[in-house]
Amino acid sequence: MRCAAAELGPFRVRANCVSPHAVATPMARKALGFTFDEELERMVQATANLKGTRLKAQDLAEAVLYLGSDESRLEGKAALITRGASSIDECTAKLFAQHGMRVVVVDIQDDKGHSLCVDLGPAVTSYVHCDVTNEADIKHAVDTAVSLHGKLDIMFNNAGVVDDLSSGILNCEKSAFEKVVAVNVLGAFLGTKHVAHVMVPTRAGSIVTTASTASMMGGLTSPAYTCSKHAVVGLMRCAAAELGPFRVRANCVSPHAVATPMARKALGFTFDEELERMVQATANLKGTRLKAQDLAEAVLYLGSDESRYVSGHNLLVDGGFTVTKRL
Repeated sequence: MRCAAAELGPFRVRANCVSPHAVATPMARKALGFTFDEELERMVQATANLKGTRLKAQDLAEAVLYLGSDESRLEGKAALITRGASSIDECTAKLFAQHGMRVVVVDIQDDKGHSLCVDLGPAVTSYVHCDVTNEADIKHAVDTAVSLHGKLDIMFNNAGVVDDLSSGILNCEKSAFEKVVAVNVLGAFLGTKHVAHVMVPTRAGSIVTTASTASMMGGLTSPAYTCSKHAVVGLMRCAAAELGPFRVRANCVSPHAVATPMARKALGFTFDEELERMVQATANLKGTRLKAQDLAEAVLYLGSDESRYVSGHNLLVDGGFTVTKRL
């Protein structure tokens, strides 16, 4: 698949795999010595970390549908989005709302947050001021979401900052390093911690955290940002392992650079178009430009019941960038 993705990407052809645990098919039953689907499903359920859900052929079909389609679907849940007034979160909030969800957006940008709520409508979206590095703020945001909607099904940890991407090990300032780690890692930890207190008793929930292609390799960005995104993936895996027995899933999405104001400033671009062209040029998949909407669709999938057996996964949305290095 990776060879196909690398070779065919320039022709706008995508290649991916789905890797299931044992699905109850006649071939699998025969190979494993089971007579009935029920027996094999019980064995798989017993050995899986995610409890309370049995793997079905339908789950594979949903994953294939997502990977083969341009979007995924979701309906009828309540979500909390950190840094909800940014470009990616604005797209995600709008997409969630289109699918009938109730969304609580949290940010320190009050004007933008309130403006988004006006655009989507107060019946659909609420805003809470929140500094993700402040535990009291995070707890208040989670409690507010539950008080408004009676539950919290999806947590999207997207708050993040970047430092000077040209800095290196030799010249990275301690204060800059600490700020990036505080927002990107501590913020994700606090969000995950407090939403887990809500999700564990209900035995349901999905936590999605934004990582980056910088979580897959070194040298793309600054040491601080790279370390923070590696840490976020580690945090997600810990959450998936610990919370899976309570039927709570945890996953990451790792985009290549998305044209947001923060990314444009960090990379020295004035317009979205310039950054999108650079990303398109470095991606292996040609003929398609990465948009904030693509991230929103990935979060939608990981938050929905269509991904009910997906946990501990880092979903790369990078046009095959991390697949190959051409010489």
